[in-house]
Amino acid sequence: MIRLTTSKLDIAYDDRLIVQDLNIAIPQGKITALVGSNGSGKSTILKTMARLMQPANGSVLLDGKSIHKQSTKEVAKQLAILPQNPTAPDGLTVSELVSYGRFPYQKGFGTVTKEDREVVKWAIEATGMSEFSDRPVDQLSGGQRQRAWIAMALAQETDILFLDEPTTFLDMAHQLEVLQLLQKLNEMNNRTIVMVVHDLNHASRYAHHMIAIKKGTVSGEGSPEEVMTHEILREVFNIEADIIPDPRTGVPLCLPYSLAGEPIANKVAFGHEKVLQAAGA
Repeated sequence: MIRLTTSKLDIAYDDRLIVQDLNIAIPQGKITALVGSNGSGKSTILKTMARLMQPANGSVLLDGKSIHKQSTKEVAKQLAILPQNPTAPDGLTVSELVSYGRFPYQKGFGTVTKEDREVVKWAIEATGMSEFSDRPVDQLSGGQRQRAWIAMALAQETDILFLDEPTTFLDMAHQLEVLQLLQKLNEMNNRTIVMVVHDLNHASRYAHHMIAIKKGTVSGEGSPEEVMTHEILREVFNIEADIIPDPRTGVPLCLPYSLAGEPIANKVAFGHEKVLQAAGA
C-alpha cells in the first residue's frame, strides 16, 4: 500500500533548481532511508515531503491529496518530523517537550486533556524515557535527547514519521540506541518511517527500502540488496567498495576501499583481501 508519493516534484532555492521532476513512492508500514552524498538534495526532499518547504512545481500527495493544500493541523495529525539537531528552550523538561506533540489536537487556548496526558505518558514510556520525564532536556545525553524528541513526535499520533539525520553527532552506542528504537516503533506499531541517513550500513541494516539520491534525482531505489550495488555506489558516492553479507542478518554491508577511478594498485592496499576472507566473502 502506498499513501505518500511525489509527482513531478521540483524544488528550488531562489532561482537555483535543486530537485527536478522527482517521482517517488514511500512504502506504507516500512522504514525508508534516503541516502546520498553531501549536497545531493536528500534533506531538501525530506523537508518538502514533510511540508516544511514549498515546491517550485509538482506536488507531494498524501492519500491522493496535496499536503501543501491542506491545513497545518490536518497534516500534523498525519505526519510528524524530527528535524536535524533540534533544540529546546533551557530548562524545558522531557514531559513538557513531549506535550508539545499534542498541539494538533488542542482547541481554544491549548487546554491539556486527560487523553493528552495519557498519550504523553505512553510516548515517554515507549521511548524508554520514563525515568527522565522530569529532567530538563538540556541535561540529557545525546541519545536521550534524541529519544525525547522522538517521543514528542510520537505524541502527535501520526502514522508517518520523518527524521533528518537522527544519528548525527551521536557516538556509536547512541546511534544504535536511536536506530533500534525506530526499528521497534516500526515493528510494534506498523509506523511508516522516512529518514535521511549518512551511514550506508545503518541504512542497509535498519531500512526495508532505500532511495539513493544524486543531484536531486533518483539513482537507485528498492531493497538494500537492489541499491547497495557497485554501480550505484560509484555513481552516487564516487567510491569503489566491497559488498559483503552481514554475518548476522545477511543484509549487504559496504566496505569502501578507494575513490572511483583510482589506480588498481591502490585498491588492494590495507589488506582488504584478507578482510574479505575473514568475512567469508
